[in-house]
Amino acid sequence: MDINDYSEQALSALIGEHDIVDMDATLISQVFGLVGESGEVAEKFKKLIRDKKGSISETDRQEIVKELGDILWYINSVSALLGSSLEEVATKNLDKVLSRKARGVTHGSGDNR
Repeated sequence: MDINDYSEQALSALIGEHDIVDMDATLISQVFGLVGESGEVAEKFKKLIRDKKGSISETDRQEIVKELGDILWYINSVSALLGSSLEEVATKNLDKVLSRKARGVTHGSGDNR
């Protein structure tokens, strides 16, 4: 599937008014959704460590992938509400990580390293 096709179809499921000028409840609710889904992925890994000594079954993998899809949906929604696109987010992220790799600064901390 083309990422732009995904973006367009996923946005059709976004609920609420979207003609915004500044942050509104729709944007904030999508950001909280993103945080919540990210927490669900972390929770699944916590339970894998606690209950299965870190062993990941195919069923576990599939459940995590479903949660990652929810995260992708929220990233797409937030980027659209900010006047961006999933493609722009992906492109800018790839530019950033490849620049860090080329400069040998993939380790360490800080957004602008």
